[in-house]
Amino acid sequence: MKTGKIIKVSGPLVVAEGMDEANIYDVCKVGEKGLIGEIIEMRGDKASIQVYEETSGIGPGDPVSTTGEPLSVELGPGLIEAMFDGIQRPLDAYLKAAQSNYLKKGIEVPSLNREKKWTFEPKVKVGDKVQSGTILGVVQETAVIEHRIMVPNGIEGVVKEIKSGEFTIEETICILDTDKGEKSLNMLQKWPVRRGRPYVRKLNPVEPMVTGQRVIDTFFPVAKGGTASVPGPFGAGKTVVQHQIAKWGDTEVVVYVGCGERGNEMTDVLNEFPELKDPKTGESLMKRTVLIANTSNMPVAAREASIYTGITIAEYFRDMGYSVAIMADSTSRWAEALREMSGRLEEMPGDEGYPAYLGSRLAEFYERAGKVICHGGEERQGAVTAIGAVSPPGGDLSEPVTQATLRIVKVFWGLDAQLAYRRHFPSINWLNSYSLYADKIGEWMDSEVSQDWVEIRTEAMALLQEEANLEEIVRLVGIDALSEKDRLKLEVAKSLREDYLQQNAFHEVDTYASLPKQYKMLKLVLQFYFESVKALEAGIYLKELLSLEVRDKIARSKYIPESEINRIDEISKELSSAIENLISQGGVLDA
Repeated sequence: MKTGKIIKVSGPLVVAEGMDEANIYDVCKVGEKGLIGEIIEMRGDKASIQVYEETSGIGPGDPVSTTGEPLSVELGPGLIEAMFDGIQRPLDAYLKAAQSNYLKKGIEVPSLNREKKWTFEPKVKVGDKVQSGTILGVVQETAVIEHRIMVPNGIEGVVKEIKSGEFTIEETICILDTDKGEKSLNMLQKWPVRRGRPYVRKLNPVEPMVTGQRVIDTFFPVAKGGTASVPGPFGAGKTVVQHQIAKWGDTEVVVYVGCGERGNEMTDVLNEFPELKDPKTGESLMKRTVLIANTSNMPVAAREASIYTGITIAEYFRDMGYSVAIMADSTSRWAEALREMSGRLEEMPGDEGYPAYLGSRLAEFYERAGKVICHGGEERQGAVTAIGAVSPPGGDLSEPVTQATLRIVKVFWGLDAQLAYRRHFPSINWLNSYSLYADKIGEWMDSEVSQDWVEIRTEAMALLQEEANLEEIVRLVGIDALSEKDRLKLEVAKSLREDYLQQNAFHEVDTYASLPKQYKMLKLVLQFYFESVKALEAGIYLKELLSLEVRDKIARSKYIPESEINRIDEISKELSSAIENLISQGGVLDA
């Protein structure tokens, strides 16, 4: 272990000399207390180290030793339901070791529990030939997640011995005969966070990640293995949108990274997730969730690592064949940490002081998402869907982090402060947002949900866009200048906004809408439009159509439980007969 000497301390940045044998991205122990740091720049024998702990009390002359290993995460049973900090220190074990509610310097705790025994059930037998990624056996980690123990990367051979029973993660469960002799395997793997885990090949993502949020699933869907961004000003609902996707998205594992966010937001996640029931399994949502918390009062340099820690854990579960969603809340805080470290390194600043490599670092993160064929020789498929929140100062979407993100991601859910002030949630602006997966997912929807899904989605979006144009005319010359058909369009667009797109995250029924329910609801709103157009052509007055009692039932269809969605078909029949009656009576309403 090579030891150097500190010559400069600048906040979380420490410069040490005598480090000629060290490598870029090596983990170092800094100072007498052995604070964890990572080398981010080498100049001759001088190493610039970003320290992931508070550096007060450290000064020139203090020792620095390099471990010779890159920053890595431990992968194995015990990840699910755990809460880690940005460099994968378990916060519950850290609390006991530090005997304090706050991080203390120099305390080392293993990332995964070394004492707990897990019941290992083998899936291979003696004599089987195995390779990287082959599933040796399984551990039932929670009631929901079966943890698949895989052969580590770069190892292949013949099974000489395989055990079953209860083991800690460090005890040998399998012995392989390899070209280089016998190799003992346990349930623990380590992987460098800055290197993507390997796979056989990437697939084109075409299947939607169903979130139960109507504005997302219908208009701006994200594919399993896709990338999405949620930019928006303070208070527009970024965190709630991510919470909703984490709660209701049809992924099997959720990795939630709170990067530089307020501590009370992570507290909300910790309090809510154990109480929420997963609609598919009936178990607590925490049974399939990994939390990484690096809140705004934690060391700033660890924000940079937290994003990579999260995506590496997500890739590990992807390699088991799971569909994983990683929520990064928020990448702006991560970019601010990059900017601070770049400034201390005295690098040439780019736009708004961010480093010139901001775009490439963001791309490195989002490019690790994807749907893949996993290693293991059994055509196993897994997916990582990356959803990043962006917090542009003052809601300015032209700032560098938002613009760099939009060049990379394929889905943009633009949150609108005006919608949020009007209490319209999710406050995703349907005129600014887009999804580049819409066409491919539209084909999937047409075959799996209904063959006219794309048609009615296009019709609904056209009405919303036409509403924006008509509102300009109304502002200039007043609503009386519009024809009855145009006024009908305004009413139907209002119904789309308030009865379909608006959704209450805290209502037990409205918080989630399945694809069949979304289809029936949207079809119902558009049915009113098409049949009303026919009625107008038959000479019926608009006010008579707007005063039909069935309109209230259309508005309240969002509160119909999933088990009773056939009631929407009954409303549809009632709507048809009500308009037919109007036409047959020549527009005379019942007294």
